[in-house]
Amino acid sequence: MHLYPVVKRSQAWSAILCLAFAAFIFNTTEFVPVGLLPNIAASFDMTVGHTGLLITIYAWAVSLLSLPLTIITAKFERKHLLIGLFLLFIASHILAGFAWSFESLMVARIGIACAHAVFWAITTPLAVRLAPSGKKAKAMGFIVAGSSMAIVLGVPIGTMVGQLVGWRITFLCIGVVAFGVMLALIYLLPKLPSTNTQSLHNLPSLLRRPVLVHVYILTAIVITGHFTAYTYITPFMHQIGGFDDYFVVILLLCIGLSGIIGSVIFALYADKYPIILFVYTLALLAMCLALFYLSSLHSYSAIALCLVWGTVITIFGMLMQSKVLEIAPDGTDIAMSVYSGIYNIGIGGGALAGSFILQHLSIAEIGYIGALFVVFALLIFVVFSHSLWLNTQKNAQQVLGQDKE
Repeated sequence: MHLYPVVKRSQAWSAILCLAFAAFIFNTTEFVPVGLLPNIAASFDMTVGHTGLLITIYAWAVSLLSLPLTIITAKFERKHLLIGLFLLFIASHILAGFAWSFESLMVARIGIACAHAVFWAITTPLAVRLAPSGKKAKAMGFIVAGSSMAIVLGVPIGTMVGQLVGWRITFLCIGVVAFGVMLALIYLLPKLPSTNTQSLHNLPSLLRRPVLVHVYILTAIVITGHFTAYTYITPFMHQIGGFDDYFVVILLLCIGLSGIIGSVIFALYADKYPIILFVYTLALLAMCLALFYLSSLHSYSAIALCLVWGTVITIFGMLMQSKVLEIAPDGTDIAMSVYSGIYNIGIGGGALAGSFILQHLSIAEIGYIGALFVVFALLIFVVFSHSLWLNTQKNAQQVLGQDKE
């Protein structure tokens, strides 16, 4: 049995590009409710804070299901597994498009979350397996770019469509696009047997690696802080800034487009200065959240803040993912599955914290509370994690050098 089947170079890159576009679709559907919460709330006669549960429950479903579903599907042939995930993903979007109640919409979102949970555990390793010799880092970069473009284009476009013709059409359009990508993957992907047996066997040892545990903890705290504010950026800018839907879409575009800047900065400096880059990233993210209220008082300052915000949160995500892959080369599927789960704990926690603030304090406070989470993570890194990262930096450079060869 050939675990790495011979595939034409052009076909391999076409399949990797399709996987990157799939990553774009999966990230778009996860975050598109951020721009549509007021519309969904109005259609079901609910408060925005209550509707925010769509994001919390989705994220926590992913976090709870990532590892169990990855283990259950560990021995499945990868192509058939991916197609099965797409079928569930598409069916759930059809249900979301025709949801007759908030509860039925929640069921649809949980179905999407089940597909999401396994998708992110297998996609990056699949791209790496398909990549020609010496091109693994480039293949991984395509997947990261695809997921980042969801914030750049997917969420703003989905928000615009939802505001113009209804949020249901946004979900149905995502389902249609996903169907097209699935057909392309059926044609392009070769059969790929699972390589997960060793990863599962090494799960206890993976979770005993201090640096990996610290990466997970820092990710959960920082993403909680980020999503405390980001989840409710639409109602915040409506109520505090007094901006209309059109300007909110512009802000979402700024956050997304600045992710390209973040990707470039990561590519230029992450190998040489990973610790300095990480510290600056957290400091700037905390500053953006602390200034969230003040920046919303003028359109230009809001745009400037969103540009910086999108840049640093992109750098943070790429630093954490690269660190996970560096620390766990012997169990990438499982390590990334746990990372995806932890990341979504942060998403759900942030959405829930923001909802609590909306209901019991004031929407004006979400930036300040979010900043406190990030400052706490920065303190943990400086006091506890810094020395661990220093010890692994030399090994990271060796791994990168071998990959380039």
